[in-house]
Amino acid sequence: MMNKTLRGRVHKYERDNIDTDVIIPGPYLKIHDHKELAKHAMEGIDPKFPEKVQQGDFLVTGSNFGCGSSREHAPIALSQTGIKAILAPTFARIFYRNAVDGGYLLPIEIDAATVKKISDRDELEIDLASNRITNVTKNEQYSMKPFPELIAKIVEAGGLMKYKPS
Repeated sequence: MMNKTLRGRVHKYERDNIDTDVIIPGPYLKIHDHKELAKHAMEGIDPKFPEKVQQGDFLVTGSNFGCGSSREHAPIALSQTGIKAILAPTFARIFYRNAVDGGYLLPIEIDAATVKKISDRDELEIDLASNRITNVTKNEQYSMKPFPELIAKIVEAGGLMKYKPS
């Protein structure tokens, strides 16, 4: 199983149904350069978002993150800003699979109560092997929903194209 630990700062947007049109607005879908695409990530909510993110940071949001149009651009843009994982109670299934299958970032499911406990700019450490999240800033621990077995294998491989079924 995964023996990976992630550490980063939180960028929190506590609202439900953040859709792909907000994550990467339609006019930018013709951009093929991933770094250029990243400059417009989350523009529908926070135009300064890409400037705030550092490599390895986390996004914490409300339920049904990534709903709307099926665009692979959304997880690509977020990952290219430096976001390593998104923590939310639920994800739109197509966003979830685009994120995992492309090896772009990790969609981590947490309770709505946990979302409320985490603050913007908190530093988190996520232990994927034990499904534990440590809020280093607040000295608190939370649980995360374990990845289903197949998803865990795809994540560990770094995406669907690198995954070799046993």
